[in-house]
Parts: sequence; C-alpha cells; structure tokens
Amino acid sequence: MNQMALHKLGYGLYIVCSRKGDRHNGQIANTVFQITSEPPTIAVSINKNNLTHEYIKTSKVFTASVLSQDTPLSFIGHFGFKSGRDMDKLEGVDYKTGETQAPVVTENALAYLEARVIQDVDVGTHTIFIGELVGAEVLGEGEPMTYAYYHQVKRGTTPKTAPSYIEKKKETKSEMAKYECSVCGWVYDPELGDPDGGIEPGTPFEDIPDDWVCPVCGATKDEFERIE
Repeated sequence: MNQMALHKLGYGLYIVCSRKGDRHNGQIANTVFQITSEPPTIAVSINKNNLTHEYIKTSKVFTASVLSQDTPLSFIGHFGFKSGRDMDKLEGVDYKTGETQAPVVTENALAYLEARVIQDVDVGTHTIFIGELVGAEVLGEGEPMTYAYYHQVKRGTTPKTAPSYIEKKKETKSEMAKYECSVCGWVYDPELGDPDGGIEPGTPFEDIPDDWVCPVCGATKDEFERIE
C-alpha cells in the first residue's frame, strides 16, 4: 500500500483554539471540514496527546481560524511545533474572545468559525470533534493557505502528531549538502536558501550566520544535521 496517495487529498491550514477554565491554547490543524449546512456543523481532528485536545474535551468548545496564504512560516511553527504546556502560545498574538469564551486568533486569519461540540468520535490516536456553529466571521480578503501550498511553496513541515504525517526518507547528498532541523524536520536546501530569513539562494549551510534560526520552529543552527 502506497500511503503517499494520501497526499493527494486536499487540506487547508488552520489554528484551532479552545479553553479550560480561564486558560487558553491553540494549535495548527489541517483537518477542519464542514459536515452539514442545516444546522451548520464542522469537525476537527485533534491528536490525543495535544493540550488543545484536553481543552476541547473539557470545555466542549473550539474555534478554527482560516490562515491566509502569506502567513509567515514562523507563525505557523509557533502554533505547530511548540507546546502550550511550556508557554502561553497566545502571548503577543492578536486574538479575541469568542461567543463561547474560547480564543479566536485573528492575526494572519481570513475568517474564523466557532463551535460547540455535539459529538466526538474516538479514532485511535486522534479524536474527531463535531461541533455546531455558534459564530463565524470573515476577517479579510485574500487566498486561504492550503496544505499543498504550505509544503510546496512555503516549504513547511508536518508535526508528527498531525493526522496526515507520513515519515519521509532521507535524501541523498548533492553538490551542496542539505541540512535537516532535528526539532521540526524542515530541510535547508542551499539552492533555495531562506530568503525570508535573509539567506540568499546558493548559500551553503556552513556560510549561514551563527545567529540564524529555523524559519519554522526557531531552532538554532546547531540543531541541524547534515542529510547523508
């Protein structure tokens, strides 16, 4: 069975948030989809190990912010590769409190949806939370970020806790070696560089300044390993 066929499925990229008492948390998710139109219901798939899962399970509410295509990799990495158990992920991020008192991330978002859980389905490593819509708003114009665009254009990576994660094989070394971040799996390709981080295409990894960090998760240069 070739699991790469799963990569042909279409996904978006969202920030799903919830609350537990007065505590808030959010994470990146790519499986947010509409179930019915009358009444309007949506579903999200969340890994059971994630703090957001605990919050949704407890409060029975969640929000989903639709990210724009020009969302910085660092913003996505902040919600995708860092844990709310170690930090307040909403500190310094633009958000508002929704109808359910759950946080709604408005920064880099084109729209948001807010729901109360009416059913949850145990699917092994994940839970599918089905919620009835209680709020929704368009926040701005632009193209929504698709999962394909995130990978192919933004060159983003997938957390191992994501429903669509498939372990990738190591690439063979080329004339200029590629280096992989040991934290999030993002690969530095010298031919492409990191223009957003000030690294021009054609720059060997060894010539990158020591204070450069991974554009996805913020890991330092010494967290990268050469791909053999």
